[in-house]
Amino acid sequence: MYGARLADALRRLAAEQGEELELSGMGGKAMMAAGIPVKVDSTELGVMGIIEVLKLLFKFIAIYFHLVKAARRERPDTVVLIDYPGFNLLFGLAMYFSGIRVVWYIAPHLWIWGKWRIPILRKICAKVLVIFPFEVEYFGARRLRTVFTGHPLIDILESKKDPSIRRDPDLVLLLPGSRKGEISRMFSHILETALELHRRHPELKFRLSAPREKIAAQCRETIRQFRLKQPGLPDIVVSVGDTNVCQQLAGTGIAVCGTVTVESAVMGLPLVAGYRFGTLNYLLIWPYFRPFRGFIAMPNIITGTPVFPEFLQFGFKACNLLPALESILPGGDKRQAAVDGMKRMTDLLREGGSGRSAGHRAAEEIWRV
Repeated sequence: MYGARLADALRRLAAEQGEELELSGMGGKAMMAAGIPVKVDSTELGVMGIIEVLKLLFKFIAIYFHLVKAARRERPDTVVLIDYPGFNLLFGLAMYFSGIRVVWYIAPHLWIWGKWRIPILRKICAKVLVIFPFEVEYFGARRLRTVFTGHPLIDILESKKDPSIRRDPDLVLLLPGSRKGEISRMFSHILETALELHRRHPELKFRLSAPREKIAAQCRETIRQFRLKQPGLPDIVVSVGDTNVCQQLAGTGIAVCGTVTVESAVMGLPLVAGYRFGTLNYLLIWPYFRPFRGFIAMPNIITGTPVFPEFLQFGFKACNLLPALESILPGGDKRQAAVDGMKRMTDLLREGGSGRSAGHRAAEEIWRV
């Protein structure tokens, strides 16, 4: 999504300067739709956690050598790494040692973990473009050449807002993640919360929005199995690819931590958020993991305040999610604080702009490199 908008902005800059621009890369449907020749389809490569990565290790190795070989053959002027730190750090190193300039757009969250990678980024990156304002101070203090370009989601979501949509205060949106492992680990806890919420507030309705059909099918099967044990589970409408519409329709939501929490805040949807690692991943990661600014949900990290109630690991369960969700339902005692916090976060992500889109500002910085 970000790569597609960046490509459009780079093409406009090239046209303005009378230059020919050739693009190719690794990405998903949005980049394909933007007319970028995609050497590797990354749609199903979004995995998180050591165990999950190991399962796809040989596939990642094959992709790595395929792209390194292509880059060395084609000698691009610049390689732009977008997010995806596990793979991109190794690929960026290969580009650096191949004498190819590297720009990292949407920096790894090194302020949470993996701080040892900062000297590597400092060495390999001509420039690091960040989308959170606090990252300029954090990375700048560590001598990375850093520029805040604004968050591209602001522009993307502004274009998707529909003033004709009326928010339903009785609709609860379930956002259980975009990875299979996340559904396996966390969705049952979300369903338990929905069950208890329905018992206490029978007027509430439930909807689930999945990013793609594979995730939707996994969710439907999990719902089916859960209902065999708990017949009182309310009806849950499952849809695909309409998250931004649902974020405008719903009154409240439950989400697995990720970009969707930022999306929901921009769209004005109060959430309860959280995350559970797999047990083995948790044991391996926990000694090195510390919440940044005391939080794990991005709206909370960005503002430095508890915009959304959040729960980590064993705290992500129905007995905690239920009262937190009730507190941000319409009329709840923390509802207004969440509404104010969402606006504050959106203003911070838009700050520093000059009327141009975040993608255009990022393209200008890349063009300078």
